[in-house]
Amino acid sequence: MASIRPLYSPLSSMHRPVPFRVQSNSCKNHLDCAPSSAYYQSQHQGPFSVSVAFNPSGNYDFSLYDDEEDTTEVSPPIPPTEGRYEVVIDNDIIKLLDLAPFQSATGISSPSNVKPKEFLERTIGFTINYTKEDEYDPRELSEFPDVRLWFVRLDAAYPWLPVLLDWRAGELARYAAMLVPHQMSMKKGVVFNPEALELFMMKKVFIVYSWLKEQDIPMPRLKTKDMARMLGFGIGDELFDLIDKQPTSPS
Repeated sequence: MASIRPLYSPLSSMHRPVPFRVQSNSCKNHLDCAPSSAYYQSQHQGPFSVSVAFNPSGNYDFSLYDDEEDTTEVSPPIPPTEGRYEVVIDNDIIKLLDLAPFQSATGISSPSNVKPKEFLERTIGFTINYTKEDEYDPRELSEFPDVRLWFVRLDAAYPWLPVLLDWRAGELARYAAMLVPHQMSMKKGVVFNPEALELFMMKKVFIVYSWLKEQDIPMPRLKTKDMARMLGFGIGDELFDLIDKQPTSPS
């Protein structure tokens, strides 16, 4: 049977969550940045909630409970990959749902003229120069409907884009926050709706794996698994076997 599973079991209360920091290199303070951590929380029957967090390096730890003292020091975010394609957007671009900055920065004018090998090596990132109407507005960028709508349109045009993002610098987690329902926690950052995150990741697994195969990228399963692991999911080979046996278009 095909399987998709959290890397850490949500049924176990023994795992303490590990934050995955996501921060834009152009941020002036945390309120102007992408969510400070990618966090997946599921509810467990009983007097407490069990939390599962996502971190590719697993270097940090913090309290399971919001009211528990946490003295852990969190290191600075990983800087953007050197030489990556940088997509710069601002209020006007977002308001017009204009994808031209993405196309000009990456050279991807249409989904059919992509050279994936080059983008997989250099990766893609975003600089969001968004000016809030109220400078004291505490919302994160992923909480502004117009910002999210721009990313929704981008994702609709290039649904395989997550595999080309600068994962190490947190771009995949920030991208997911733009598309997946979540709540903000002052301590934990963005807390994803678990079912929504799972559906998002499953859809991307189907899209990305098939796309990588079409583009003749070596080891498409491994690359797709790596993408899923960045948001805390392990994908079994059974799922890829089913995809291979049941292609969406006749060969």
